[in-house]
Amino acid sequence: VQLQASGGGLVQVGGSLRLSCAATGRTFASYTMGWFRQAPGKEREFVAAIIGVGAYQSYADSVKGRFTISRDNAKNTVYLQMNILKPEDTAVYYCAARFLVGVSSTAASYEYWGQGTLVTVSS
Repeated sequence: VQLQASGGGLVQVGGSLRLSCAATGRTFASYTMGWFRQAPGKEREFVAAIIGVGAYQSYADSVKGRFTISRDNAKNTVYLQMNILKPEDTAVYYCAARFLVGVSSTAASYEYWGQGTLVTVSS
């Protein structure tokens, strides 16, 4: 599967952005999808994940209550709605996919990665 992330940009503190990740292929619903982020000088970190079919989601503590992951299997797309953005949310955001297994916060467990989209939160 190939992934294409989009939707990043510059936003002020407290603002919102919605990221999208479009996937190719006909078995999108078979993939657990995740969002990760990497800030300058820091390691890549888990943000959120959602299973292929159903509602189960997982979030990093730092984004709980502010970010929401969702997916539209008919459109082969996963979304990350980001609200109440903070300067520490500034990072390159990556979408990732893992086949036929549940959610994971470990980046190495995801087989496929998008190219990343930059989110900058200004204070």
